Amino acid sequence: MSDSHHTKALILGSGPAGYTAAIYAARASLQPILVKGLQPGGQLTITTDVENYPGFAEAVQGPDLMIAMQAQAEHVGTEMFDDIIVEADLSKRPFTLTGDSGTVYTGDTLIICTGAQARWLGLPSEEKYMGMGVSACATCDGFFFRGKEVCVIGGGNTAVEEAIYLTNHATKVTLIHRRDELRSEKILQERAMANPKIEILWDSVLEEVLGQDSPPGVTGVRVKNVKTGDFSELDLDGVFVAIGHSPNTELFKGQVDMDNENYILTTPGTTQTNIPGVYAAGDVQDKIYRQAVTAAGTGCMAALEVEKFLAEQET
Repeated sequence: MSDSHHTKALILGSGPAGYTAAIYAARASLQPILVKGLQPGGQLTITTDVENYPGFAEAVQGPDLMIAMQAQAEHVGTEMFDDIIVEADLSKRPFTLTGDSGTVYTGDTLIICTGAQARWLGLPSEEKYMGMGVSACATCDGFFFRGKEVCVIGGGNTAVEEAIYLTNHATKVTLIHRRDELRSEKILQERAMANPKIEILWDSVLEEVLGQDSPPGVTGVRVKNVKTGDFSELDLDGVFVAIGHSPNTELFKGQVDMDNENYILTTPGTTQTNIPGVYAAGDVQDKIYRQAVTAAGTGCMAALEVEKFLAEQET
């Protein structure tokens, strides 16, 4: 017979949003259950130095920050399970999640904090130098490339915005795009083309990230022109892959309202989904900011909204 666990506040996901929701829910005496999911700790577990999370004068390692959040959530009373949810039924309360282990988790409320994943090119060299000069977040890591040369891969809004942002730190930004025109909004294109620090390499794809095993890591890139087939190499210090993100929402398709990119839709100013008692926090519903601190903030919001929802149900 499969194990089953019930709680007033069921939380799925263990990044900053999930752990913060758990901390607030536990302090509200809701005895929350948190199911960690496929990547315990979320995207920060593959991040090295984190310099923009409040409270740390010196850079904190991403995994260390998540270990501290987990410990805090457990300390105040959160029950945690290392499990991967394979099925979700949100058609009635209590909501039911079934784990890969066969364990069934039910909750009077549910906070979805499953996050999003950066899309990568899938190159072995890209993976090799991840965290050693290869990044998918200019806002997170741009500061480390002060006075250096970098490139951005992509041609949409995200890529052009990141290229423009990186000019605040880097001496030169090469935007590498596989087509002969950008897909981003015209106003962004105009800003990028008017910026003397940005150079656009048209009709080109990244073939290989070049570097060395010891610091500084990335030393350049090998690029292929898709029209001529010619290869060229650029000397630079950082590679920012900006080809979009994919929210982890497959479990909830057809149940929770989503936008055309499969991000969960929430009522503006809240974390409430279209289903009463189901909330979404962090990158699973935020495709604009995608920061640890904003994810934590929405995790806090979700827990407070859960507390209010349950109180209203009891009256």
